[in-house]
Amino acid sequence: MALLRMCLDRNLPVAAAHVNYHHRAEADEEESYVRSFCIENGIILHVLNDPFVYKGNFEAAARTWRYDFFVQTVRKYGYRGVLTAHHEDDLIETYLMQKERNLVPEYYGLKEEMLYQGVPVRRPLLGYTKKQLEEYCRKQGVKYYIDSTNASDEYARNRIRHETVETMSRFGRDMILRQIREDNAVLQERRCRVRALSDHDRVPLTQYRKLDEEDRLTLLRMTAEEKGGRHYSLAHLKEIDAVLMKQDDFMIPAGNRVIVQKDGQFFAAAEPQPYRYTVGSEQEAFLLSGTWFRVEKGEPGVNAVTVGKDDYPLIIRNAQPADRIAMRFGTKKVHRFFIDRHIPLYERRVWPVVENAAGDVILVPGLGCDKAHHSISPTFSVIQYSH
Repeated sequence: MALLRMCLDRNLPVAAAHVNYHHRAEADEEESYVRSFCIENGIILHVLNDPFVYKGNFEAAARTWRYDFFVQTVRKYGYRGVLTAHHEDDLIETYLMQKERNLVPEYYGLKEEMLYQGVPVRRPLLGYTKKQLEEYCRKQGVKYYIDSTNASDEYARNRIRHETVETMSRFGRDMILRQIREDNAVLQERRCRVRALSDHDRVPLTQYRKLDEEDRLTLLRMTAEEKGGRHYSLAHLKEIDAVLMKQDDFMIPAGNRVIVQKDGQFFAAAEPQPYRYTVGSEQEAFLLSGTWFRVEKGEPGVNAVTVGKDDYPLIIRNAQPADRIAMRFGTKKVHRFFIDRHIPLYERRVWPVVENAAGDVILVPGLGCDKAHHSISPTFSVIQYSH
């Protein structure tokens, strides 16, 4: 309410966005007041009051729901961006939470300006304390509400707020703010220094292993975390680092992605998902293209197969551990082919194979077709994508 009043006082053309989670008894009363305030002051208001259903952490889910709504509103109505009313208390609370949880964040505290899904988000009130904003509202005759859940220590942020931030002197606040600036300066310097080692988000393992631990963890965080996504604790990053320091091939879970290696470089990739396509004819085969392969005109070689009518329907799927193929030189385990060719672990999970109607694997791209489906005029070739 302080931010909205300030915008009005400065004649800034703004609209308002309000989110009602229906999480508290007074939520509807608050929405009603915001509506009346906006009508009285000629402000366009956008309200999200659909039932809020979430899993896991309420605060994290609510933040995503709220900001997604802001972004949708900005894009739908052509607004320039989002202003939020985060203040100095929020800034200090966020920093103390990051330290308590041993996070290695992209930024300590709160940035004054950021992008969320490509939309500018600005926090113009970080230089004001919560008490200053409350006093401003009282002097302006603007009604404001205190979230009743803020009184509960159920949430870590509330505990930090009550036990530390609210009791902090001006001198103590200034010391914390100075520390935040210093920590961010160190973080920025280290990030710039290690970024030079990353080529399109791929990092050579040999160079990574020559870095000291703090530089490694910074580079790892930059590689593993998605912008605007989850952050990893220091302990989690150290677990990943221990694998990178000792193993030359790996597939390490990192949220909804994995840390993998190829050609001596590690990078973050989407977690490989199994797939299975049914092909009823040669024409259907040429129309098929998956994430991990494509079908082309048949050319003699290790990607080609000759198919007869009895082979249909074909299945093109990801390789399985028990797969075998009857080659001219004997039966070959597909897993053995992966080992011999040093195929990275994550590519083994999604390497394509072609299975005929009898359930036999008749083609492993890169290895070749089985002895019963070889000819100088193959039907088609299946090309494995290199990622």
